Amino acid sequence: MNILESFKVAIASILSNKMRSFLTMLGIIIGISSVITIVSIGKGGQSAITGEFNKIGVNVLEATIDTSAQINQNDYFTMNDVKNIKSRIPEVLNAAPIFQKGGVTVKVGNETKRAVVIGTNNDYNSILSVNMLYGRFISEKDVLSGRNVVIIDDISSKSLFGYVDSTGKTIKIGERSMMVSATIVGVYKSQGGAFASSFGDRMPVILYTPITFAEKMFQDDFRINQIEILVDNAKSFESASNSINRILSSAHHNKDKYKVDNLMKQLDEVNRILNIFTMIIGAIAGISLVVGGIGVMNIMLVSVTERTREIGIRKAIGATRRDILVQFLIESVIISLIGGAIGMALGILFATIIGSFLGIAPGISFLTVLIAFLFSSAVGIFFGIYPANKASKLDPIEALRYE
Repeated sequence: MNILESFKVAIASILSNKMRSFLTMLGIIIGISSVITIVSIGKGGQSAITGEFNKIGVNVLEATIDTSAQINQNDYFTMNDVKNIKSRIPEVLNAAPIFQKGGVTVKVGNETKRAVVIGTNNDYNSILSVNMLYGRFISEKDVLSGRNVVIIDDISSKSLFGYVDSTGKTIKIGERSMMVSATIVGVYKSQGGAFASSFGDRMPVILYTPITFAEKMFQDDFRINQIEILVDNAKSFESASNSINRILSSAHHNKDKYKVDNLMKQLDEVNRILNIFTMIIGAIAGISLVVGGIGVMNIMLVSVTERTREIGIRKAIGATRRDILVQFLIESVIISLIGGAIGMALGILFATIIGSFLGIAPGISFLTVLIAFLFSSAVGIFFGIYPANKASKLDPIEALRYE
């Protein structure tokens, strides 16, 4: 029997037991679709994060306090530090202090929501670009006078007011014991996109305020522990980093308590973590492929038992052990390949749907699809060898007597 005849016999056998064949393929389908979906979403997430970092630019440094060191109140950054970094280091173009406070309450009428307040200055938007939809970002005058103004994200604006453009509206912010009124001067595009929208009212309001206004609101808890710095080019990183460290250590009379890092280094670490996470989740999903392979083996063993007399007749009329082995092996591979093809189609579909929901483009690559297809073939061969070998070893006399 040649390969083409074996292929025809295998197809006929599969079609004669459609439901059983489909249930056998199901494990392969679930495994392949899960792996492709997870890997594609993982790669899409990496691309989205890289895109966000590229929007920021490669010329950004971040000064932070080393949390592994013993920190005193005097070690936290001040507005003078920001001023000195910008004025005394030639390579520095802009510098923005960052104060962040969670657990804050926002109130509009009778409605209240949780909020995170980010206090900064007018340089922030030129360093970590904020996509303004309506109004404006914090101005220099806002910072100098400590104006009670805020920038709100579009999702929270719509949730609180019923529409996105809430510029000119007033909200109350602060801790429940002491809340102050502030005017919304701008609405920005939330970075969370559709993913953030899905959380609805559970998503906290993200507010940007002049850092001087934040200092008035949270006097007891006010600490600047981060400064974002824009330098003229990437070649200036080392000299600028050394100068920033020197200025900070001198101003605070300490040593080795500050870190100045390039944000692109953080991207490498994020990508490394995402790769590990994707591989682990992909491997867990791949376990279902093993389960699917066991299903293929099981159904092929049943098929061998059901077709014992057929095998005996084939051997009696001249079929060799190799012919029987190839016939059943082809059948198991076809089942795995059909399951793999359906799994690939579903995996691409699921990745596209989930990517659309999360607001990212899934990273569906030809290599991923090819590996998944080859793996499904390997599953068919590996788990089909034992049943095929068992069928090929059947004694024709005993097979013909089988009832």
